[in-house]
Amino acid sequence: MIVSLATGNPPASAPTASAPAHSAPHERGVGIRELDGVPVGYPHTRAGAKAAAANYTSVSGSSHFLTDKAARHRAVSVMAAKGNAGTAVKEADHAAGEALSALRGDNSKVSARKVIARTGVLSAHVLGFDAHGAMVRLWTTTVRGSATGHATPTAGFESVTVTLIWESNDWKLKSSSSTTDLVAPIDERQASNVTSDFSDYVPAAAEDPVVSGSVGQGGFPAPYGRNEGGARAAAVSASMLYGDSRFFTDEDWRHRMLTATSAKSVVDSVTSDSDSTARLVMENRGVGTDGKTVDGSELITRTAALATRPISYSDQAASIELWTASVGGVAGKDEAQRPQVAFLRMTVDLVWEDGTWKTTAVTPSEPLVPSPPAMQEADPADSFADVGGASNAPATA
Repeated sequence: MIVSLATGNPPASAPTASAPAHSAPHERGVGIRELDGVPVGYPHTRAGAKAAAANYTSVSGSSHFLTDKAARHRAVSVMAAKGNAGTAVKEADHAAGEALSALRGDNSKVSARKVIARTGVLSAHVLGFDAHGAMVRLWTTTVRGSATGHATPTAGFESVTVTLIWESNDWKLKSSSSTTDLVAPIDERQASNVTSDFSDYVPAAAEDPVVSGSVGQGGFPAPYGRNEGGARAAAVSASMLYGDSRFFTDEDWRHRMLTATSAKSVVDSVTSDSDSTARLVMENRGVGTDGKTVDGSELITRTAALATRPISYSDQAASIELWTASVGGVAGKDEAQRPQVAFLRMTVDLVWEDGTWKTTAVTPSEPLVPSPPAMQEADPADSFADVGGASNAPATA
């Protein structure tokens, strides 16, 4: 999926409903439940803190949160630490008010049913962690606008610093602040879509991604629930793992990941194809097994899921479409290799095998491209070094 960005080749083509807030928990995969639209139930680990920071940021940028005051206040009451709810509600209401003009597009007023408000997490760096709390800095991309009118939804990039405390056997939100951050230019080969093309990702048609931070044997995601939420989570993980820079530079990691996440029937062929792809990327970008070029520049590849929707689902097999933002390039002095972002739809096919969802195919589909960030100039290539490396990889589902 990120091959086109890492190699400079165009993406391959392939043939081709946010749920309302809930008053009671329901299952969303291993360890994760949803309460009033908020994923809860994280492991008491660094990965769990990364997952909580990512999910809370996605929820806070969602259409329901930004357009429905009652839903927003319920969500804040679930996320916020004790004693912080009052301040958190005021901050959330202020942020929602500021977002409304972007969600309107060029319409006279906001149509809550046609809002496009999605957030994807490209990197997550733990600034501090102990048994009582954590601070996580996220690099995110947002898409906001409307699926009606003439103004195409617009992309943006933000740095979000999330402070969490361990309370009531879960990670709770103490504070969150955001600033404009690294801006990656949209791949010049991707033209913006028209507004109606975004209709598959309005609130009723797609859900935000959910990650759990639960790590299983070998360091890869723990088994998923045998439900549609589990299948969605497995699809999100696949997109992120295939977009990790270690997929290209670390053969041992790549083989272990594919063995852990692929169905037995395809693991050999997928491994062979992936090895060929990785060699092509490394040759094209001039990087070695350490992920760096001879002058010390670093390969940067990340994939963030913006939204998910099922194409088909049964308890034996599922096909999930993702809307993704993939960043790829080299962080260094060569501006011609500056990381760029491509917005693609991905189809992840899965089967239920050995007590979890396993992938049989991860296939790029048609792009879905927002307008470039408004009034934001792309950053120099060497600015992206801080988001590379395994320690900055987001938590997976």
